[in-house]
Amino acid sequence: MSVRNAAAGLPGPGRDEDTTLLFERAHYRHDPCWLLPVPPRVCLACMVELLPEPCVSLVRKKHVLSCFRDALLRHASLVMQLVAQDQRICIHFISTLFGLLCNVEDGSVTDLCIEVLIQLTTQLKLEQIIHCLLDECHKELCNMPSMRGSLATLTLLGKLVDAIPPLADKLVMEHSDLMEHLLRGLVYPNEGVQASVCYLYGKLYSSPVAAEILLGHFREKLCPLFLFTLDGAQTKELQINCLGLLRQLLKYDLFVSVIMNKSVLADSTEDVEGLPGETSLPLVLKKLLLSRDETLQVASAHCMTAVLVHSPLKHAPAFIHADIPEFLFEHLSSSSEVLVWSSYNCLILLAEEPLFFSKCHTVYGIESVVRSLQGSLRMNNTELHKQGLLLFAEILTRQPEEIKLFTSSAMCRDAGRALQEAVSSPVLEVAAEAVKAISAFLRKDHQSVPPVQYRELRALLEAMLSRCADFSQTPLNRRPLGHASSRDSEKSILRRGKFLLSTLEGFRNACRLAVEFQSEPSAQENPFTAPSAEKEDTLEDFSEFLLTACDSLCIPMVMRHSEQATHPNLMEVFLSILHSLFVIAPHMKEKFSKKLASSSFIRLTLELKARFRNSLSHSALNQVCSNFLYCMSLNLLSAPEKTGPPSQEELSVASAFLQQGLPQISSRSPESLAFLSDRQYVEGTARQRQYSTLLLFYLAYIHEDRFVSEAELFVAVQSFLLSLQDQGERPPLVVFRASIYLLAICQDKDGALDESVVSAIRKFLEDIPDLHLVYTHHPLLLRFFLSYPELMSRFGHRVLELWFSWEESSYEELDDVPSAGQSPLPASLTALFRMLRSSPSILLILLDLIYSSPVDTARKVVIVLRTFLRKNEDVEVSGLIRGHFLLILQQLLMEHGASPSGASGNLPLLLSLLSLVQLKNTSEQELDSMAMKLLHQVSKLCGKCGPADVDILQPAFNFLYWSLHQTTPSSQKRAAAVLLSSTALIELLEKTLVLTWTKGASPSTTLLCSAWLLTASFSAQQHDGSLQVHQKLSVELDQVLKVLSFPKKKAALLSAAILCFLRTALQQNFSSALVALVPSGPQPPPASENTVLAPLRISQVLSLVIGLQNLLVQKDPLLSYACVGCLEALLDYLHARSPDIAFHVVSQPWNRFLLFTLLDAGESSFLRPEILRFMTLLVRFQSSSVLGHEEVGHVLQAAALADLSTLSNNTRQALHGFLLQVQSMGLLADHTTAHTLQASLEGLTLSSSSTQPPLDMLCLGGVAVSLSHIRD
Repeated sequence: MSVRNAAAGLPGPGRDEDTTLLFERAHYRHDPCWLLPVPPRVCLACMVELLPEPCVSLVRKKHVLSCFRDALLRHASLVMQLVAQDQRICIHFISTLFGLLCNVEDGSVTDLCIEVLIQLTTQLKLEQIIHCLLDECHKELCNMPSMRGSLATLTLLGKLVDAIPPLADKLVMEHSDLMEHLLRGLVYPNEGVQASVCYLYGKLYSSPVAAEILLGHFREKLCPLFLFTLDGAQTKELQINCLGLLRQLLKYDLFVSVIMNKSVLADSTEDVEGLPGETSLPLVLKKLLLSRDETLQVASAHCMTAVLVHSPLKHAPAFIHADIPEFLFEHLSSSSEVLVWSSYNCLILLAEEPLFFSKCHTVYGIESVVRSLQGSLRMNNTELHKQGLLLFAEILTRQPEEIKLFTSSAMCRDAGRALQEAVSSPVLEVAAEAVKAISAFLRKDHQSVPPVQYRELRALLEAMLSRCADFSQTPLNRRPLGHASSRDSEKSILRRGKFLLSTLEGFRNACRLAVEFQSEPSAQENPFTAPSAEKEDTLEDFSEFLLTACDSLCIPMVMRHSEQATHPNLMEVFLSILHSLFVIAPHMKEKFSKKLASSSFIRLTLELKARFRNSLSHSALNQVCSNFLYCMSLNLLSAPEKTGPPSQEELSVASAFLQQGLPQISSRSPESLAFLSDRQYVEGTARQRQYSTLLLFYLAYIHEDRFVSEAELFVAVQSFLLSLQDQGERPPLVVFRASIYLLAICQDKDGALDESVVSAIRKFLEDIPDLHLVYTHHPLLLRFFLSYPELMSRFGHRVLELWFSWEESSYEELDDVPSAGQSPLPASLTALFRMLRSSPSILLILLDLIYSSPVDTARKVVIVLRTFLRKNEDVEVSGLIRGHFLLILQQLLMEHGASPSGASGNLPLLLSLLSLVQLKNTSEQELDSMAMKLLHQVSKLCGKCGPADVDILQPAFNFLYWSLHQTTPSSQKRAAAVLLSSTALIELLEKTLVLTWTKGASPSTTLLCSAWLLTASFSAQQHDGSLQVHQKLSVELDQVLKVLSFPKKKAALLSAAILCFLRTALQQNFSSALVALVPSGPQPPPASENTVLAPLRISQVLSLVIGLQNLLVQKDPLLSYACVGCLEALLDYLHARSPDIAFHVVSQPWNRFLLFTLLDAGESSFLRPEILRFMTLLVRFQSSSVLGHEEVGHVLQAAALADLSTLSNNTRQALHGFLLQVQSMGLLADHTTAHTLQASLEGLTLSSSSTQPPLDMLCLGGVAVSLSHIRD
């Protein structure tokens, strides 16, 4: 049915309809069903009749098409319903539109026709319509004598295939002869037609099926025409469409090969008649790259990239020979991010070709890359940052070493700063690419441009490590949402691991750089630094920085990450860094190794070897672990903490078995212990592995990393030693040292070695030249040797000597502690004291050490024994020590009788210890035969010495003095008899006393003190016991009195000792059988009053009294005791010969001034015993002018008010004596006070008699002193 018939009988158009959209003369015949129900009110039947009508103006036709197009866009479904009512009408309508398209030359109308046709075809989706349209196009192109009018048809086909991609395959398969017409269009001299042809080709080749079918067509016909067209294209449209077609072609490897092969042959191919000459694609693209159109430049770079993607090594040379990299580098300075990004991509692919570097394109373009990178980092384009860094990394990585990339230090510095800025980026992907670039940047050939910028390198590494540390410390998002959140957490850990690995690789390259620069003298420091300037920018500083950075940043980061995951590649790089640091900082390698060992790195490395032992892919990790353990072990052995440095031979042996054994260690600790315990026959290789395992355990234990069970290790080491003995082997010294140390450390308190093991150890030790070769300083090792009699008897002396030689405690401070409990002991001494308490026989070895060891060691032993005796009062060892000392002394006198002072420099130390032992004895203890023998031997020793042998005489005099005063009266008499029998000793005392006033002599004050005290003691004991005197001792009385009148400064103890001697002489009325007081020279005839006082003269008495008064004013307690005692003896001596002189001496006004000076020390100063005794003396000799009745009463009243319980026994005794003296002289005014005071004193005396007696024996400044001897 025709349209006209379909519309018959319908009324004419209404007044409201748009008459321009309707064909008025025919519309009244049209059925309303062809009228669009919504604006624009388009009638399809009117359009079918109006569009081919020649009398209708083109403007109206264009308007109608435009409205219909708008209706298609606005009411697509209604229009489709309208068109699809009748398929014949629809086909006729499309034919009408196609006819209009082919017959109209107006471009806007043809564009509308094409748009409407495309819309209708895609919306209807009817095969018949599509076939109809394709057939029309095919017929049109075939019937066209010239390609002049083919533009619209070709454009329609291109857009139709673009809108319906499957049409490409249909068009190629069912209308294959169209390709010939397309070739005609491509050579037609109209760039519009050529552009349409290229556009259509592009859509056809976008289909893989069509592209495969058209491969032969392209290879044989299209390729040269297309390249020629692309090369000669002038309009933007043709250029864009050609590049579009090229992009489609470059998706396929076969087409790329065809095009690039044509390009290679382009220069050698002659033109064929009728065909244009062949053109090279790289040159064409270079031409576009050099254009000023940014779009063409970007498209050109994209096409190059598309070619290179298929095979950079195959196709890159053509582009490089065309000098394209040079212009790509130039484009990096463009402000267009797209162009820069495209250039980056192309250059990255070109960088895979070695020719890219050998032609020095990188040297030319590196500055552009650095500047472009600096500029791009200021933008917010993350992808641009990544691509720029990727290109930079590729260039840095692939640049040949023989071609220097950076020609100046300034350029190298700029590159480093750009990388520093990039690695600080908050975007992780950018920072990751920057880290990779930094890793490539840290190459010797990149950094060897003088001067080496160590400071810049340090800043770059700090930025990289800081960025990695920040990322590693970012908390993981741990949400309890099941498997999904777990996967996210795993991904986060994996990302951190990758970033950390890249960072460590960069740091490893920095370490490698430092190692390589060690052999470059010019790289040691900046040669342009002034000689007087501080040289900071040096390799040494950089090396120390690497060590510090690894210690403070790398190690903590790796350890934190290893708690979450262990990546073998990461640990391989990490351990290689640690290994290289031993070479980088050789002066710090021992200290660094100790820190690593104490941080459980031996355990960590062994666990890595065991965990990844079964994988061949991790053989490199095993090797790195072995190398690291090897170097660290040798470093630790070379600078041991608690043992002597090994010899070079020992290190060589250790190096040999470590090199062989470490790579074989790949088992966990229990397996290693089982292997170490194997008692079966062990071959050489397995034995080396045992040696290495044992040495690692030793180094770990000595640095407090006890990752193996002590009990199991104890058993394993025993089995190991027995295995060596069974096979008749001797372990290397370093291995045996490790074995003994581990046995000592792992031995339980109640456990013990088997006798067979002890015997084996002894045999091994006997084969060693000296114990120091296997000694390790530790209290448990000392206990180990001293716990087994078989070892202690043979090696106890040497091991104790080694112990004290290694002790670093401040023993001098320990010796200054006056009593036990005031200062905590070092742990090592506490352990030693426990051994001494459990086995006192060790003391005998210590005594031998004092005698035979070097002075420093002996002094330590003496101090230790002194401290032990002070802090262990309950341990009775005096008999043991004295007996052994007697043997030593007898041996010494027998071997060195003529000159004992030259026998041993440690003899004074032994004597001082003997004095201390003597001091520990209780006062009322009889001297046994051992003590008498010691007295005899010591006195004999003293007799063989001279006054200059102070070191020997001082402790010897102390011992003799204490022996005399710290025993019972009967023993004192026996001891004095023994000592008086030594004429050599008496002669020595006489020689020593003379030195007190000899001019030019510089005697020891302490020795003089002891000599005067001993002389006083000998004289008193001889006089009291009427002992036989074998040798008299002469003393110049004048000199004694002179010394007391003019005492030396800071010699209070010496004055007290001389006063003690003078008091003894006065008490004996100068009639001692031992001491002869002789005048200093010829004396004038004595006066009558002097005859009475002989051998004293009145002037000497007065001078002595003045001297005593002056000494009393010093208010030294011990000196005051001696002064008062001497004054008492002097007054008794004077009173017995001339009471008037005695009264005259007491009544001197100076005594009253002296008394008030003494009382001026405080409110209770009168309660000091020496002042009470002085006042008693004044009362006794009735010196009322000095101390009157009223003053005596005040003293007694004040004493009655005082708290007497707080007073010492000496003070109470002196107060009691003062009270009795006052009573006897009848000076009491208030008897009640006196009786009350006396009752209190007697009660306190009774209560104090049961308490412990006060300390009498003291050592003051090295001088043995008995307070009772000086006081009484």
